[in-house]
Formats: sequence, C-alpha cells, structure tokens
Amino acid sequence: MVSTEYERRIAARFATFDQDGNGYIDREDFSAAAKALLAEFAVTARSDKGQALYAGAEAFWQGMAGIADRDGDQRITRAEFVTGAVKRLRDNPDGFAEIARPFLHAALAVADPDGDGRLTVSDTARVLRVLRVPESVAEAAADALDADGDGSVAEQDIVPAFARYFTVPE
Repeated sequence: MVSTEYERRIAARFATFDQDGNGYIDREDFSAAAKALLAEFAVTARSDKGQALYAGAEAFWQGMAGIADRDGDQRITRAEFVTGAVKRLRDNPDGFAEIARPFLHAALAVADPDGDGRLTVSDTARVLRVLRVPESVAEAAADALDADGDGSVAEQDIVPAFARYFTVPE
C-alpha cells in the first residue's frame, strides 16, 4: 500500500510542472518551461537548440499525458499526476527518465555554452530554478549531482536524478 506521505510528496512535485499555476498540467505548461529556459539562457526559439527544446517539451508532454491523463481531456490534474506517479512511475523511474530524456537533453544543450555535454553546478541550479524547483532544493540538488567535486554535471547524472526527484519521495 502506498503511504499518504509518499502521495503528499509526489503531489508537491506537481507544482514544478504546473508552470502557470492553474491547477493542472497541459501542453502549454511544457511549452512555457521551454520558453523560460530559452529566455534564461538567451537562446532563440528558431535556433536548432530552441527547436530541439520545443520538440523535447512536446515529447515529454505526450509521455506524461499517456501515463497520467486518465480521462483523456489533455489536462493532468493533481490527482491524476499523483495516481500516475504512484501507480506507473514509482516502480519504474527509468521509464520516467526515458519520457523526460528528449526534453532534458535539449535543455542541457541550451544551458551548455561550450557544447561539451557538461553544465557547471551553478548553471544546473539555474535550469532547475527555471523549471520551478524551489531554490534551496535546486542548489542542493546541483551540488549533489557534482559527485566528483569537479564543479560540473553531466547528462548521465542529471536524467536519472530528475526521474528520482519526481518518482521517489526521499
């Protein structure tokens, strides 16, 4: 049986996706996240990186809708999100990572000025803050992702951590 504490923590993650705060997640929330990242890192929407980010946002939305939009109305309510996360993602965070991967890959490319596939810890925190992760959590997560202490974070570290954040309550 899934604990109420687990459901409460997963429900708190809902706000990260609900970019406009209207009480549900929809395609526009994913587009808004892409737009905010592009603005934060001064990348144009028409650039290759911008187009990849919007395509990744659409793929992420489609994957989330497939998992959580139980009534097919193209909106995910908090209850649908919790149910989707609890029933479909808790035991398979790798599945969630695969849904998120195209968006995260593109987001990292937007935030990676030299194209070396690594972000500084501070840019990692910037990405997380833009995606509405609370500042204290974003800073701590970025620091934790730099496991070797070299001041940078790679995609192979970020994608599984992102999945754990949304699927594991700890």
